Amino acid sequence: MKNNSITAIILTKNEEKHIARCIGSLAGVCDEVLVIDSYSEDNTCVIAERLGAKVFRHEWKNYASQFNYGLTCCPVSSEWVWRIDADEYLDGSIGRAVKDALADCDDDVNGVYVRKRIDFMGRPLLHGGWYPSYHLKIIRRGHGCCEARWMDEHLRISGGRTITVSEGNQVDANLNSLTWWTEKHNGYATREMMDELMAEYGLQDTAGGVEPRFWGTEEERKRWLKMRYIRMPLFLRPLLNFVYRYVFRGGFRDGREGLVWHFLQGFWYRFLVDAKIFEVKKRCGWRRHEIVSYLKNFQF
Repeated sequence: MKNNSITAIILTKNEEKHIARCIGSLAGVCDEVLVIDSYSEDNTCVIAERLGAKVFRHEWKNYASQFNYGLTCCPVSSEWVWRIDADEYLDGSIGRAVKDALADCDDDVNGVYVRKRIDFMGRPLLHGGWYPSYHLKIIRRGHGCCEARWMDEHLRISGGRTITVSEGNQVDANLNSLTWWTEKHNGYATREMMDELMAEYGLQDTAGGVEPRFWGTEEERKRWLKMRYIRMPLFLRPLLNFVYRYVFRGGFRDGREGLVWHFLQGFWYRFLVDAKIFEVKKRCGWRRHEIVSYLKNFQF
């Protein structure tokens, strides 16, 4: 039988609302759980250790560097690594299906795509192009890492091929308030602003990253579409994105929760990114060399 042992890596910062649900859903699926904590001030670490997780503390820089720290600097002994956020959990038969797939897969398989679902305000978002959505969440140890980006980072495998498990869901269901959500997305907007400007001015390190290809994997297709989105006029593109997802992709079918989600995530958040890009360019007098200097010296 193939070695289908799995280690889950969870990144945390003040996740006491979510961590028990996340770790509990991994029971019988993951052989060990590593929590990489960026110095939580609540009971996250206490709860995680009580549930059998190994906790390591490491200063936060960004998601990619934190995950890669866990991948390369912490004692991962399993054959496979599962990336799961603290506010996510495994639902349905996804865990058993993944274990079975890993036991039967060929030696050249180094990654597994699983189906992700987003729940917002307690409601699953099943329309607007958000579901079903498949993400590379499981990689063979030593054959992949997280690409280094400010935002929109993905796991990448360094060779071989991937398989897809379409049973069950990896559910993203944050339990915090809408105030928390908007504050967090304000920070995301700054990272997205940096990511887009660095791509626009040729400062993005694309080595080993996701290649933008329309006919490729879901991540490659999204990266291709994002590159086209970046080239669209500021302030117009958030409106087009909202209309496309909410109207043409049927986001309105997810009720009032869907309206809130698509307006905030599809329009407000994207508009905020554009406003921050506009602010930087105006502050730098629209001069390329000053914008490049700002980006090189930026500290979040």
